Amino acid sequence: MIEKSVTEMVEYLAKALSENPEFVSIDEEETEEGITLKLQLHPDDKGRIIGKNGRVAQSIRSLIRVGSVKSGTKIRLRID
Repeated sequence: MIEKSVTEMVEYLAKALSENPEFVSIDEEETEEGITLKLQLHPDDKGRIIGKNGRVAQSIRSLIRVGSVKSGTKIRLRID
């Protein structure tokens, strides 16, 4: 349940930050280590999501960490 809300949150943030929100999609992959969220974007939006020195991506990952602690599952973000 919490994994679903984390996925929705990441998708919302990515769409809000990108200039091409129609290209934003998230795929979930379960591994033995936990869940990996694969964020796919338009190539022009990768810089916006990653941010200067990776600060925006790090902030999104911090929010994911909060959700993963609540659910007891490790959730990782991969930006493609």
